[in-house]
Amino acid sequence: MNNKEFISELSARTSYTIRDTQSLVTTMLAELTSQLENSEVVSVTNFGTFEVKKKLERVMVNPTTGQRMLVPPKLAINFRPATALKEQVQKGGEA
Repeated sequence: MNNKEFISELSARTSYTIRDTQSLVTTMLAELTSQLENSEVVSVTNFGTFEVKKKLERVMVNPTTGQRMLVPPKLAINFRPATALKEQVQKGGEA
């Protein structure tokens, strides 16, 4: 499902116009991004938790040349699904 299909489906389910639905989704994603930029943990009930984690520096070996390289530390977004979401996915989406 791409963004356009998602917005159309959400619009049909909520009875909002496509333009209003697009605006709501854009606002929600902007706020989610803002919170993650500030290293805040964002928890959505029955969906999951988004958080920023720091990955430590590590040594990587190029398998072709055998050359060792130092990969610098970086920040990465981590998502942990809620138990309810995991169970629903395991049942094949049947509610």
